[in-house]
Amino acid sequence: MYVAQSLHRAVQQSPDRLLTIFGDRTRTVAESAGRVARFAGALRALGVQRGDRVGILALNSDRYHEFLLAVPWADAVVNLVNIRWSRSEVAYSLVDCGTNVLLVDDMFAAAVPALREKAPNLATVIFCGDGETPDGMLNSEDLIAAHEPVEDARRGGDDLYGVFYTGGTTGHPKGVMLSHRSMLTSAMGTLATLDAISRGGNLLHAAPMFHVADVAVWIMGMLTGSTHVIVPAFTPAGVVNAILRHRVTDALLVPTMIQLLADSPEAAEADLTTVRRLIYGASPISEAVLQRARRKLANTAFTQAYGMTEVAPVATLLTPADHDDPVLARSGGRAAAHSEVRIVDAEDNEVPRGVVGEIIVRGDHVMQGYWNRPEETAAALRGGWMHTGDGGYMDERGYVFVVDRIKDMIITGGENVYSAEVENALANHPVVQQCAVIGVPDDNWGERVHAVVVLIPGATVSPEELRDFCRDRIANYKLPRSVSFVEALPVSGAGKILKRELRKQHWADTDRAVH
Repeated sequence: MYVAQSLHRAVQQSPDRLLTIFGDRTRTVAESAGRVARFAGALRALGVQRGDRVGILALNSDRYHEFLLAVPWADAVVNLVNIRWSRSEVAYSLVDCGTNVLLVDDMFAAAVPALREKAPNLATVIFCGDGETPDGMLNSEDLIAAHEPVEDARRGGDDLYGVFYTGGTTGHPKGVMLSHRSMLTSAMGTLATLDAISRGGNLLHAAPMFHVADVAVWIMGMLTGSTHVIVPAFTPAGVVNAILRHRVTDALLVPTMIQLLADSPEAAEADLTTVRRLIYGASPISEAVLQRARRKLANTAFTQAYGMTEVAPVATLLTPADHDDPVLARSGGRAAAHSEVRIVDAEDNEVPRGVVGEIIVRGDHVMQGYWNRPEETAAALRGGWMHTGDGGYMDERGYVFVVDRIKDMIITGGENVYSAEVENALANHPVVQQCAVIGVPDDNWGERVHAVVVLIPGATVSPEELRDFCRDRIANYKLPRSVSFVEALPVSGAGKILKRELRKQHWADTDRAVH
């Protein structure tokens, strides 16, 4: 199978069905398919060949939806650039996977000159916004109008669908290679496990479309005949307006978004009863937030998905019925229909139920590897299993409870932050002698990035100055939200910083070391 297959089916069976809604702009299945085929023709005319990477740096839109289909239609590979990254991080990803063609919208067009300097391989930039096309860029609408539709390359199976960049343990993002098979296995396995989204419903895209979780839900919507209701970015007011205006039935949100929505004045008096199903994930949700959200969205069935980019992204699912059990509601659910999950010790031996070990995952949804990182790929996929780096246990019924993180990663507001990325940025400051970055509990973001810093003797610096120094080097969400200054960091006999000791004081009153 291949990702665009569902569009061909829709053209055959329901060409006049409404497929996308973006503001006041609507497009049917047939209109969308025609635009996709023409844009694929434009990409080929620009020299895009089989397996080339084509990037997009843009807010959510109906054109983003078309991009997700047109690139594989042209036999190429998508590179969905994280809109929250610094320009240095964006440029790194473009250079790392050799992205020569990039789409940008109104929000990010101003970044192009800096990106061209940092990524000299960037040959072609296509403007996909609604404003005036900047100098040196092509216009996506002009390209669609000027080119004839081409036949779908029907790129699928084990062919690469996309390179999805995530945080890196060495301080640089690493590209997760996901095939068409991986993406479709995760989407179809989720639908086989439970009715995650309504058939023929109105599916809201408020989570960023560059994120693999939203792409997975988008594929589910394509498979089930959804109309995609798209807003540029999440705001409580925008989400409430979209729900009311378009009678949204389904949505994907991260816990931070759910909290902001449930507590917003816009939602307080609004009738949100059209929302039947809501999928959340990327980070655990607090019991208090979940209760408030369920009271506000009383007509909504909640499903939690646990996983990671490397498993495209679903490993386990917590069903709506499971949410009614206060014990199970704290778990990540059980293995989805397409996913095999185990808890293992340091030698990869499965541990008894109730014993904490590392969560590992196997199945056709698992990544092919990390782009140009064979050693990291081999380590992550040893024995044919994806080693998640999450510590957890499984109960007698197969429910997985995440209790700690084995790898040095923080999840804040649904985004992964590897401590090494922040530490590398901080360490370049002239008065920072040594530093360690950890995740600490945060009521709004689940976890926040916290830096523990040792300064050179006699030096002073404020947390604000350190944040400003890091701002040009790493994305805003990776910046340390809090900083503590110490005379020395705890180290082991081998000289390794003992981060667990640093974390103890922050997590001492909790029953697990992650949020």
